[in-house]
Amino acid sequence: MSDIKVPRRLFIRSVLKGVISIALHTFSELEVIGAENIPDEGPLIVTGNHFSFADSIAMLHVAPPSIEMFTGANPAFTPGWAKLLPSLWGVLYVYRGTGSRKAIRDAENVLRQRGFFGIFPEGGAWAEMIRPARPGAAYLASRTKARILPVGFTGFRSAFPLRLKNQSKITIRIGKPYGPLQVTGRGRERRRQLDELGERIMKEIALLLPDHLRGKFSSDPAVREKAREVADYPWEMASWDEV
Repeated sequence: MSDIKVPRRLFIRSVLKGVISIALHTFSELEVIGAENIPDEGPLIVTGNHFSFADSIAMLHVAPPSIEMFTGANPAFTPGWAKLLPSLWGVLYVYRGTGSRKAIRDAENVLRQRGFFGIFPEGGAWAEMIRPARPGAAYLASRTKARILPVGFTGFRSAFPLRLKNQSKITIRIGKPYGPLQVTGRGRERRRQLDELGERIMKEIALLLPDHLRGKFSSDPAVREKAREVADYPWEMASWDEV
């Protein structure tokens, strides 16, 4: 049973959000669209595309300080200095290639307390376009009946390291909440329904991105073909049937 009580660490998280805001506005040309779509209370699952380690920073910037978040325990493409922020925030670590049972239980507990929980459904950043969702986000949504907030992040992959000269344009587009989503099947049917929910989750995010970043949802055949090339999950597969 999870023992996480929310909200927590509000003081240090508020300080960190201030630092993030100053850095983003100083070293980049930042635009946030749709901030009015963020509900005042949960339960809410905040979902976003994952093209860069900096997407986590972007999610923390727009979400309330009470948000809890998954992050990989051994991020493959994150510089050393950027690993300090998740530690100070108090994120929940997941281990790629596993069902991460404890992390899922913690997330369910947060949402049962009407909290906010952030997750990147793709499960990692290895290409700059939408890829298929891993089962985690859909599983969590179906278990908790929480609404889902889609967020699109663009420009963060080229924005770091931050610099005063030649500032990058970065954009955060926040969609409208939807759901709750449900899964009623068992076994293979349950997995099929989770895959369908994952597809819906990624499509809602894709609609907030430029067409060339939408992967399989793009109107450009060349982009859809490239999406097939980068679709495979690069880490060992994990089963969610027994989570």
